[in-house]
Amino acid sequence: MIDHTKRIRDHFAESAQLKLEAVDGLAPEISRAASILTECLFADGKILACGNGGSASDAQHFAAELVGRFERERPELPAISLATDTSLLTAVANDYSFEQIFAKQVRALGTKGDVLLAISTSGNSANVMAAIEAAHKREMRVIALTGKGGRIGELMAPGDVNLCVPHSRTARIQEVHLLMIHCLCDAIDATLLGDES
Repeated sequence: MIDHTKRIRDHFAESAQLKLEAVDGLAPEISRAASILTECLFADGKILACGNGGSASDAQHFAAELVGRFERERPELPAISLATDTSLLTAVANDYSFEQIFAKQVRALGTKGDVLLAISTSGNSANVMAAIEAAHKREMRVIALTGKGGRIGELMAPGDVNLCVPHSRTARIQEVHLLMIHCLCDAIDATLLGDES
């Protein structure tokens, strides 16, 4: 029987180290992103979230935290994951292209003042980039969760925020993305309900 204890400890150490190293650079931008989301919600806007694979799960997680609750009871908040409707996703992918699965939903559901939460660990997902372009045409702001650099950073408008995790390993990027999502949810709740440290 193989003992994986050392590998597990290495995973924990690398994840913890990345978070500690990244916090100073990311915290001000996460705070700015939280302000954008809160302003949108106060103005009766909604948040659309998209991503592929693990990032699709993160988009769903974020929407669930807002519509349901994060850690405290509060009124439901309007957030929609664009990665959940299998009939729509497969129809658009089949009839148009996989690149359009999120952009078509942004054009259908997004309105001026809404926010797109665009998640891509590589920063290069073509369908996420198409969604960003569609969001800009709808006069929506964009908050991107990325890593490894990528071209998404080049698509950001002056009012957008690109939260780029400074790492190349997908698992580590996803771990920080989840932490950032929880930070965003907490900041929204603190703004709406008062700071309860």
